[in-house]
Amino acid sequence: MKKPYLESIEYIRGISMLGVVAIHTGSQYILLNPTPNINLVALFEIVSRFSVPIFFFISAFGLFYRMNLAEPFDYKKFLRRRFKAVLLPYLIWSTLYLLHDNLFYGYSIFPSPKYAAEIYFFGLAKYHLYFLVILLWFYVLMPLWIEIIKRMTPVKLILLLTAQILFDYWSSYCAGMSENIFLKWRLNWLVLHYVFIFILGGILGVKSEKFFAWCKRQKKIISAGFFLTLTILLSWFYFLIYVENFSAEAAVNTAHQLSPPGIFYTIAASIFFFMLFETVELPAPIKNFLSLLGKNSYFVYLAHPFAITYLLIVFGKLNLIMTAPNALIFYVLIVLLTLSANFLVNRLKKIIFS
Repeated sequence: MKKPYLESIEYIRGISMLGVVAIHTGSQYILLNPTPNINLVALFEIVSRFSVPIFFFISAFGLFYRMNLAEPFDYKKFLRRRFKAVLLPYLIWSTLYLLHDNLFYGYSIFPSPKYAAEIYFFGLAKYHLYFLVILLWFYVLMPLWIEIIKRMTPVKLILLLTAQILFDYWSSYCAGMSENIFLKWRLNWLVLHYVFIFILGGILGVKSEKFFAWCKRQKKIISAGFFLTLTILLSWFYFLIYVENFSAEAAVNTAHQLSPPGIFYTIAASIFFFMLFETVELPAPIKNFLSLLGKNSYFVYLAHPFAITYLLIVFGKLNLIMTAPNALIFYVLIVLLTLSANFLVNRLKKIIFS
């Protein structure tokens, strides 16, 4: 029997998109303001840290929610659909960014074949495209995840979480730079950084009815877990700033989603947002807004670096310094510009193909 459509996945996708734009807005704010407002940096860069890994969580949840593990898995059909949805847009947008940036910054028209292969393989055409590379690797390895989820037990899940924390800690703080190209760009392609959150999403997707029932019973505990993990991550960030005297950039690059507190915050956020959107009746305007964000999140995610680039030029022409208020305005404008661009693109599609 076909399971009902989950609007909560769409809502979470929209929230996550806002978080990704916030992270990249925060990066510009830190770079362009030598004395940034630390609280605003925390909002942009720390509160939103669940945004990238939660995409892997809801991707796995959606896949396994619709999947019957007792039936044969049509791997070829699965890859055709996923490659059309992810690989093709990835290649198109990578090429657009390569051509644009080469012309915009005055580089050669196109990189050498060897360097171009490196760019496409590791998602280096723009700073946000690595997510699609990792997602594609998750899709390619889908038979492996199916077998793991079939055999998963609570004890094995705890062991997997422990291994995840240890591996991410090593990769983030111990491994350092490497001359080996695959280790150098490990954060851009290696699915091992996000295996636990993907597997967790898959398990909860398979057991969605029990999961949602548990969410209804444990609203207070889930909410407390979310705010507790957020408080711990924020406390660490402020500790790095005010006690260890880290710069804002260094603190952000330390208290990230692959740190131990970041991993627990991601888990808590993933469960919290499902609990919120599945068990709490939200006002219609909020639901409509979240649905609007979710439906347009893919385009906003893909296109927002273009908006950042040209809005920075506009700010420069107007002599607008990246103060805290201007950074907030900048963030809102990025979201509005990319949403408007998607509406325009969709309208043009209807006109051309109608």
